[in-house]
Amino acid sequence: MTTNSAVLVWFRRDLRAHDHAALHAALRASTQVYCVFVFDTDILDALPTRDDRRVEFLWQSVCALAETLATMAGGRGPVLHVLHGSARSCIPALAQSLGVTAVYANHDYEPDALARDHAVAQALATQGLPLNTRKDQVIFDGDEVLTKMGQPFSVFTPYKNAWLQRLDAFYVKPYPITPYVSHLALVPSPSDLPSLASLGFTQTNLSALGVAGGSGAARVLLDDFLTRIDAYDQRRDYPAVKGPSYLSVHLRFGTLSIRELVTLAKQRQSSGAAVWLSELIWRDFYFMILARHPRVVNASFRPEYDAIEWAQAPELQQAWCEARTGYPIVDAAMRQLHQTGYMHNRLRMIVASFLTKDLGIDWRVGERHFAQHLIDFDLAANNGGWQWAASTGCDAQPYFRIFNPVTQSERFDPKGQFIRRYVPELAGVSDRQIHAPWLLSPIEAQAAGVRLGETYPVPVVDHANARLTTLARYGKVKKPA
Repeated sequence: MTTNSAVLVWFRRDLRAHDHAALHAALRASTQVYCVFVFDTDILDALPTRDDRRVEFLWQSVCALAETLATMAGGRGPVLHVLHGSARSCIPALAQSLGVTAVYANHDYEPDALARDHAVAQALATQGLPLNTRKDQVIFDGDEVLTKMGQPFSVFTPYKNAWLQRLDAFYVKPYPITPYVSHLALVPSPSDLPSLASLGFTQTNLSALGVAGGSGAARVLLDDFLTRIDAYDQRRDYPAVKGPSYLSVHLRFGTLSIRELVTLAKQRQSSGAAVWLSELIWRDFYFMILARHPRVVNASFRPEYDAIEWAQAPELQQAWCEARTGYPIVDAAMRQLHQTGYMHNRLRMIVASFLTKDLGIDWRVGERHFAQHLIDFDLAANNGGWQWAASTGCDAQPYFRIFNPVTQSERFDPKGQFIRRYVPELAGVSDRQIHAPWLLSPIEAQAAGVRLGETYPVPVVDHANARLTTLARYGKVKKPA
């Protein structure tokens, strides 16, 4: 039932004005719907640098959302309140000043976000206001997908099967916004949107990379991917090929609807679309794991693996971070990360395996490094991926399956195209030899313009020996009875 009472919609990881669960609920509940986004200083002030690509992408997405909402309101004026401060205080204060009767938002699943929402809900409760949240980031959450024994899954394949069995049109039905746009309320005292500089951040190389925030930019990428989706299963593992969707950052900030993407994947009826749908289900799976087991943020999903005696090797750790391991595919991947804020998914697995199983370094070190540099950083997926690679997580590869960086390179970058792009000092090495340049003879190295230890490092470890060390390290762990 629609009332004349005003309500407030709090945008967070859902920066779009279409198929939006919380916005839809608010527009149906009230004829006066205010909208707000907070550049949360509790998050921004903790970032280590002021040239963070994620912040610039976020800022672009908020600006695009503000423009879209204003257009939907008929161009009568701005609709989106954009605040800079702690959301814990900004949201209750704005709700009070606007005289709203409720605040709407979409569910979040990360522990810090849940603590924030709890604090906001408590502050709103002192005003007699509810914080109403809706499911929007995922297709299923809570108790919607359980085992036959009524327990949450811990292995992906049976989860996927149950997920697909439960999926029907109801769960991917879009939440319409357009019929209710007359209910959008204008900002009472409009002001200019904050600039990136006023937030304390500087521009990065996003525009040079061709990356842009907002639903419009997301739509361009989606339309392009739909011309390639049927071959996704054949192309997705090759970093030199345009195979992935490149939509992960837009899913991270909610400029696209997960319901729309699942619908499109189901409609295609191709092997490529089916594999991509599996990737979307993995996303739900990791959200579920984080929500059910928040301890995984700092601990192994499989507790016995917290007993692993990780190597204390700061020099090796630094070599990995600085892309000078002497393994071209690893160094190329790390350079891609640092130069672009993105890393191809196959490469994420390779470098994670290399850190944990070739160098013997704690997976949490790599997870934190990715968290700092990835534009599409998502706690649930990042944690799940790292624990999978380290064999400490749910549905992880067994610890004795260890990626060989050379064979991975030969298989997925056979001509060395990706390596040459990010490790140009090896450009003169042949396709066959570029994966292991330390095997070059002196004459071959001279002809290729490579001086090992000078223009390109020698390997920091021997993979065969490192493998044996890793097997011994994991083998010491006492398995549950």
